[in-house]
Amino acid sequence: MIPAEEVSRPRNALPFWLSLGTLPLAAIGATAGGWTVVLLPLYTWGLFSLLDAITGRFDENADPQTPAAGLDWYRLITLVWAPLQFLTLFGTIFYTTRFGHLAAPELLILFFGIGVITGTIGITYSHELMHQKPAAERWLGDILLAMVLYSHFRSEHLRVHHPWVGTPRDAVTARYNEGFHRFFPRVLVECHASAFRAERAMLARAKRRWTHRSNPFWRYWALQALMLALAFAAGGPEGLGLFLFQALVAVWQLELVNYIEHYGLTRRHLGQGRYEHVLPRHSWNATHRASNWLLINLQRHSDHHVKPDRRYPLLQTYSGNEAPQLPFGYPLMTMAAMVPPLWKRIMNRRVKAWRKRHYPDIADWRPYNKAQNPMPRGAP
Repeated sequence: MIPAEEVSRPRNALPFWLSLGTLPLAAIGATAGGWTVVLLPLYTWGLFSLLDAITGRFDENADPQTPAAGLDWYRLITLVWAPLQFLTLFGTIFYTTRFGHLAAPELLILFFGIGVITGTIGITYSHELMHQKPAAERWLGDILLAMVLYSHFRSEHLRVHHPWVGTPRDAVTARYNEGFHRFFPRVLVECHASAFRAERAMLARAKRRWTHRSNPFWRYWALQALMLALAFAAGGPEGLGLFLFQALVAVWQLELVNYIEHYGLTRRHLGQGRYEHVLPRHSWNATHRASNWLLINLQRHSDHHVKPDRRYPLLQTYSGNEAPQLPFGYPLMTMAAMVPPLWKRIMNRRVKAWRKRHYPDIADWRPYNKAQNPMPRGAP
């Protein structure tokens, strides 16, 4: 275990600041055009996959009792990212639409890359922030989600995904043998609806209607409307179109990660709508060092579900006996997920081995499919 005093050294937080390397690449692509517009996806997917191969895995755990004051340098990157992303996104919209020096293919590739960083980094940081207690951090998380028009993710993630992960009531637990191209349109519809139902149910328990001002969807809608207005003000119809395009790419990136995090992993059904407690074995993990720098330890996903409010530098990793392990980091695994036959060839045998190890008594997994175990009426 890494002692608290070592965890607290600023130099150990610096690798997590590599995400800032994307911002000058966005500026270079916006100003120079040409081949430079591909630098953003090359940096996030290519460079960190290469660094994973070079730096290998990192299986050590930080002392979970490290004082909060010792994590300031780790927290700071998640706090400064929101304003930096805001300036990068809207500044690029303003600059490229005003000068008109980029051809349409260059613009699309550039904003595809911006969507990659607003999804890969922005939504990952918002995920960290939404789990924390300080209101300012949760607000920053909301602002990041509004920049990709996916504000309901906060409600869906906290009210639905965490309680119901690994069950048919959680839309983003990818079913065994479900390809990503079927998963993606399904969750786009189901997650928004389940998030709204969850908040409505919370209000109903307090004897309030969904229209009550405390419904967070009013905040979500207001922030998203503001972002759309800013995009239009910065770049007119073209700027609005580019904003919408990067938002779609960002959401696609998020749902690719959701897809691989729990693919085929299911909690035991105990009857009467009850399931076993969430355990480390209900999330796929990857201990690859470099991609965990980029994704602020999101790949230590089992521990996040065990202790959701634990800050990312203190997330623990587990052995292969306790939690299932991915063969590669998220960047490579998300690319594999885009090719369903390749994904199933890599992952289905791992799911079968996991079932045999943890649930040898379950011979028929069909009742765990959503179609055969429907969500109760009115449930989130």
